[in-house]
Amino acid sequence: MSTQDRKTIRTGSGIEVKPVYGADDLPAQLDGSPGDYPFTRGIYQEMYRSRVWTMRQYSGFSSAEESNARYKYLLSEGVKGLSVAFDLPTQIGYDSDHPIADGEVGRVGVAIDTLDDMKRLFANIDLEVVTTSMTINSTAAVILAFYVAAAEEGGATRELLGGTVQNDILKEYAARGTYIYPPGPSMRLVTDVIEWCSREVPRWNSISISGYHMREAGATAVQELGLTLANGIAYVEAAVERGLSVDTFGARLSFFFNAHNEFFEEIAKFRAARRLWAGIMKNRFGATNPRAMHCRFHTQTGGSTLTAQQPENNIARVTIQALAAVLGGTQSLHTNGADEALSLPSAGAARTALRTQQILAYESGVTATADPLAGSYYVETLTSELENGARLIIEEVDALGGAVRAVESGYFQREIGRSAYEYQLAVERGDRIVVGVNAFEEDEAARAEIFQPDEKAAADQVRRVIEFRKNRSETSSHLALATLRQRAKETTNLLPTIVEAARASCTLGEISAAFRDVWGEFS
Repeated sequence: MSTQDRKTIRTGSGIEVKPVYGADDLPAQLDGSPGDYPFTRGIYQEMYRSRVWTMRQYSGFSSAEESNARYKYLLSEGVKGLSVAFDLPTQIGYDSDHPIADGEVGRVGVAIDTLDDMKRLFANIDLEVVTTSMTINSTAAVILAFYVAAAEEGGATRELLGGTVQNDILKEYAARGTYIYPPGPSMRLVTDVIEWCSREVPRWNSISISGYHMREAGATAVQELGLTLANGIAYVEAAVERGLSVDTFGARLSFFFNAHNEFFEEIAKFRAARRLWAGIMKNRFGATNPRAMHCRFHTQTGGSTLTAQQPENNIARVTIQALAAVLGGTQSLHTNGADEALSLPSAGAARTALRTQQILAYESGVTATADPLAGSYYVETLTSELENGARLIIEEVDALGGAVRAVESGYFQREIGRSAYEYQLAVERGDRIVVGVNAFEEDEAARAEIFQPDEKAAADQVRRVIEFRKNRSETSSHLALATLRQRAKETTNLLPTIVEAARASCTLGEISAAFRDVWGEFS
């Protein structure tokens, strides 16, 4: 908000905020009860009175063993769902001993090269009870295959596995960059996962359509909403073209949104997302199953809002953002650690972030009633404003031929880049205050505990994958990879073949290379 011109105040999306709102600002008719179409007020009747949101903490670093220990620690502290971070080589389809992986193994997440790694990552964790969210996109099909195979070898039944694989490749081209293949083959893999999960892993969310990373790259709340739902439309179109039932696979679609500091705009964004998506699924795609119209979403507090300066201030930021997500009706939530602008979160920072969720859930009283801000003159008006702005963006994407073509043309990238540039200029001018950065600074930098991954773990992982290849049956693995290359040239669903390749001791890098051989790389 501008501090120079108090007569004109705008939200981060450019929506002008009036000095006061009244009944005249409300729409002619407010939406009905929570649990009723178009689900503006929530997808369940009682929301958190029946069950609070799933509390997740995003974690993964160094080795599978170290990550496993952190997961068990978080579960012992009250986490109800795991959220896995993978290192960059895993995300872009390289094994840990590949030259391009040098210096990156285990740095921003855990390295998973083999089925054996996946088994060690979840050792002694009941995967029929704990749900797992995995932030992985280009190699999502491979990681999911490893996960299901590891769970089954541990005694679990795939029909009982619950969780989410991000599997959202379009936002990678637009904002994040961990893509491998051209958009066409990438969309095929995404659709293969949706189809396979619908048949084989019915409790699994086959995609998490993610606005989070576009917001982190600089998108406004309106852009996050519009661009995310435009991508969602593209995925639904691809699944329908495959011949899948929108009422079946649509019930397992999920979304992933950001929560930033602008409290009321964020709450309105979540409410507008539900209303918009319900209308899209019903009116554009003909869904009749109410669950297929639900915009179910996970929220993570805004990583890009955290500051290295005065990092203790991040606890306040995360609390505000988490409260906005809860009042907006999120289904699951990750709260960032206060030290994440400096490093991977320390155990203490992760515990404080979790405690923030627990205090909101059990001490604040905000779970006592569903959608407590319904009828607020300001929130209802903002909800409509955000919906209208997002709808215009969706119409622009439609005019360009849909999200895939819009990404290929650079539309997403240009729009996000423009907003990021305008935000940075506003901070540098002092029009937008960031406490501790361009106002209320301190001369002496605060000292904070910095989490450091174990450097030895990277070397151990490299040795482990080399030994893994030496000890396997080369005949079985080579045959499995040859079959993968052949299937990639056809139109059959690739997931069963990937599962078999995992069980034949093929590595993630080898499976990804097999697809590269057929499809090439996108640049």
